[in-house]
Amino acid sequence: MKKTILVATAAAAFLTIAVGHNAFAKKDAAVAPAAPETKIEVPATEAAKPTEPTLYEQLGGEKAVDAAVDLFYKKVLADDRVNGFFKGVDMDRQRAMQKAFLTFAFGGPNAYAGRDLRTAHAHLVQKGLNDSHFDVILEHLGAALKELGVKDDQIKKAADVANSVRKDVLNK
Repeated sequence: MKKTILVATAAAAFLTIAVGHNAFAKKDAAVAPAAPETKIEVPATEAAKPTEPTLYEQLGGEKAVDAAVDLFYKKVLADDRVNGFFKGVDMDRQRAMQKAFLTFAFGGPNAYAGRDLRTAHAHLVQKGLNDSHFDVILEHLGAALKELGVKDDQIKKAADVANSVRKDVLNK
């Protein structure tokens, strides 16, 4: 049995942030439009119970997410298979956006108010973004988390969130 979790595009935005697009709007709710909902299917047995720590807490919170993002981008920017998507991107800003996103996606205290995935990634798909690039991004996220000592089951949970939106990111 699967439980549907509605997330205001945050989990769906992983690749928006991972491939360098400015997906975060100002957090002023009066100014930012409401984000569309994205359905993510999670097996009911894996759905977080109120008493269980979030993945964010299990990983070690803010310091752990910061370290993971910094290492992730070192790997991504060194990889010719995907680094072209980051040409001209302000990487300090990019890192800050990714840190905020992962904090929220892993159950931490942030929120996302960005565009829907198809719109946000259309220009990247036109530049050739495809499944192989998506896989490379996941590979580097997993490698960064592994290098920091994150358990395999937690790495799988992070990858599952990203994989749940693959079709939207790639406009399929």
